[in-house]
This record gives sequence, structure tokens and C-alpha cells, in this order.
Amino acid sequence: MKRFNKQLFLEMLVRYNSGTASKEEVRYLEAYYNLFEINPDFLDEENTQVLKNEIKQKIEQRIESHEGSGRKGSTIKTFKISIQHYAAAAIILLTLSVGTYFLLQQNKTIVKTAFQADHSPGSNKAILTLANGKKIVLDKTADKEIVQLAGISIKNTDDGQIVYTVIPDQSMHPAAETRQLNTISTPRGGQYQVMLSDGTRIWLNSASSITYPTVFDANQRLVELQGEAYFEVAKNKKSPFSVKTDLQTVEVLGTHFDINSYTDEPFLKTTLLEGAVKVSAGSNQVILTPGQQAKLNISGNSIKVDHSVDLDKVLAWKNGVFSFENEDLKSIMRQITRWYDVDIIYSGPVAKDKFSGEISRNSNLSQVLKILELNNLHFNVSGKTITVSENTQSPSK
Repeated sequence: MKRFNKQLFLEMLVRYNSGTASKEEVRYLEAYYNLFEINPDFLDEENTQVLKNEIKQKIEQRIESHEGSGRKGSTIKTFKISIQHYAAAAIILLTLSVGTYFLLQQNKTIVKTAFQADHSPGSNKAILTLANGKKIVLDKTADKEIVQLAGISIKNTDDGQIVYTVIPDQSMHPAAETRQLNTISTPRGGQYQVMLSDGTRIWLNSASSITYPTVFDANQRLVELQGEAYFEVAKNKKSPFSVKTDLQTVEVLGTHFDINSYTDEPFLKTTLLEGAVKVSAGSNQVILTPGQQAKLNISGNSIKVDHSVDLDKVLAWKNGVFSFENEDLKSIMRQITRWYDVDIIYSGPVAKDKFSGEISRNSNLSQVLKILELNNLHFNVSGKTITVSENTQSPSK
């Protein structure tokens, strides 16, 4: 692979900015920035070195891996965006039937995405529904002290979290009204955290909801989930904690786990990080140990256990990343639908290729689609509707 020459690269940038670069240099730099999303204003010496090392290492690893294996016929397409300082470097590699090659070539055309307007990523926002039916919009502008009932205080924090606190002098005998149910719901494009009165912490993904009592009974803790959430359950052996969804119930004492129960997904997935849980669906039961995932099919009649699940991928949404591993296009677009609050229309046949990679959830929609579009796809965005089609434009020779 040709050695990266920082000095020549920076000299080329100077010529480009002064209008004296050759046609070949212009084509090279414009292709470079389109693929790597680098703002030249931030290309100081430190950032250039960071990006150079990261890009060079990952490209060489991919090429050596695939050329060394001699594999053919693969349809896995790999892409990645990682944020480093103020620059976003997108590393895009495709494994095709004819071998592996890097897309940054001067004889390739750059396909532009058709946008009427860009879409910002999701943020901390939700709606809290109290037992009396009152709805409170939760975001950074919401009041910090939401409500104080007999025996319980509900507060909203600056970092996107709702906190339930039992008032000490009334904790032994909280009023009956405090045991009523509350619901926190995130819209598409929203996420939020909840700290329940027992100290349990819940991270709620977009298009999800959790229903729970303001104060738990002494002998059981039961919540109901729709969508996806990550739980860190406060330990209490005398009061088991249970999460109920439409198709299953997960029982725990104190543990960390994730439940993905979106109704548009083919499986309901429960993934355990710490402790132990029992997953029950009808007459089917399994007990998970850390690192395992229970997959319940949509009919609810079969549970399979994955013993080698990628925990980083499962929790990527909580850590601000889209993470895909050998996933089809529709699976990826379902995540984009929920995070960017958009609808998807497919024009023509859907690509059967599998995709692997990571994209920051802090990216605007246009940045995400530009990366995907390099994989023989085309996106037309009109308002909140994305039309997906195969790219029929052939690269120039």
C-alpha cells in the first residue's frame, strides 16, 4: 500500500484552497472529503496524525485479512465512522466477489444523496404520564421539580434522567396514591433514563415505554416494557424484580441486562451482562448466565439461547453508536427509522447484501446515508420519508 505522505497531502490542500490544484488533485481531495467527512478547517498537525494512523491501520488490517484468506463470493459490506477530536473519519471497505478494494480511487464517481432537508440525530426527550393521566414533556427545558406526592418526589435532571425519591420521613408508610402507575414513553428520535424509587436504573431507547409503580410493594417489583431498555436492577433478595413484555416475563434479583422487544423485529431478545435472569414465555423457560442472549421468535413459542453474543453490539445504542454485524438492509433501516423519526419506502428489490460496521448516533441523517450509499444504494429524502433504491449509476472508467 502506498505510504501516506503528510507533507505532500498538506501541500495539496494549500493548492486546493488557493485554486491552483491540478484536476487530478481536485478529484482526489473531493473524493477524500466525501468519503471521510473531514472538515479541512480542523486538519491541524495533531488531527492529521490521528486520522492518518487510524485510517492506515484499519485499511491495512482489512486488506491483509481478506487478501490473505483468499475468500471469494462474499457479500459482506463493511463501513465505519468514528469521531476523533473535531474531525469525523469514515472508513469504508467493501468485500466483493472479485476481492477487496478500497473505494478511494480517482476513477470512481461519487453518488450524491438527494436531500430536501437534513435530519438531526435523536436526543433526550420523553413524555411522563402520571397516574391521574397528566402528561409532562421531558427534555432539557422541563422543570427540574416535576411533582411531589405524599411520600415521593419526582425530579428531572439536566442529563436526561427522571429520578424517583422516597421522602425519608414518609418512607415507612407511603400513601396509597404513590403506589399508582406512571409511564415514561420515548418518541421516535428520543431516549431517556429513569431511576426508580428502589434505585433501579433504566435506559430507554427510542420508540419505547416503561410502566412502573411510583413505590414498589414489599414483596415484588414489576414493570412493563414496550420497545427496548437496558436495566441495572437494585439488589433486593426479598423483592424479586420482573419485566413483562407482550410475549415474555424476565425475572431477576439484581442484575444488568437488555431487552429488545420492538414489535417490528423478528425476535424478542434478552441479553444478560451480569447476574442471572429467568426468561419465561408460556411453557418455555430458560435461565441465562452472563454473556448469553435469549431469542424468542415472534410467535412466542420457541426460545433459543445464543452463548456467544457480542455485548458491545447489544449495548451500542446505549453508548451512542449504531453497530451492525452481518445485518440486512431492512434491519439497519428499522434502527434509522426509530432514531431519526423517519419513514422508509423501498423502490424496487431490496439489496440482499449483509452489512457490518459502526456509525455514531450523533451523526446527522445525511452523514449516515452517505456512508450506506457507497454500497450501491441510493436514498431520496423528502420531509420525513426516505425512499431506498439500488444505485443504477455505473462508475466511470
